[in-house]
Amino acid sequence: MTPRPDRQAMPLSWRDRLVPPGVEGPHFLRACWAGTWVFIAIAAVTTAFPDPMAVPIAVVSLGLLAIGCWAMLWAFQRALQRSRYELIGVGGLYFLAGCAPRSVRFSMMAALALEVAVALSAAAVRPFTASAFGILVPVYALGLSGAWGARHGKFPPRAPDGETSERGDPSRNGDDV
Repeated sequence: MTPRPDRQAMPLSWRDRLVPPGVEGPHFLRACWAGTWVFIAIAAVTTAFPDPMAVPIAVVSLGLLAIGCWAMLWAFQRALQRSRYELIGVGGLYFLAGCAPRSVRFSMMAALALEVAVALSAAAVRPFTASAFGILVPVYALGLSGAWGARHGKFPPRAPDGETSERGDPSRNGDDV
């Protein structure tokens, strides 16, 4: 019986690339990809059969939009709490720029790009149909990216109050002279 090769030595499967093993917050990545695959399936069927699939595409798109909006608001609220002690920017929070491992950023941004591409393609192929609801879906991936960033992102610490310069201080009302 031959010993099983070490998992690290084996190339990553697509499933491991979408949800890399050992990263923090894999549930955010799994949820993001699950919603993305559901949307792709519904969008493909709706593009082929627009009339009978009008209600399902609308329900899925509006549902993913609602979840994405909730995730964005939760991420914003969580980022406000963390911003007292850490420097959090919008690019880092929602686009995971500089705050997430490369594998997580790749996975979340790939889901976002795929949602945008499928939504635009479906709406272009079947204009003036319910496929246009798909344009709302990318808020889902963006919201879950923000939720991952707000919960697991690594941001630099904020400087203590005594070490900030007065230049650009909003309390000075632009009176830097």
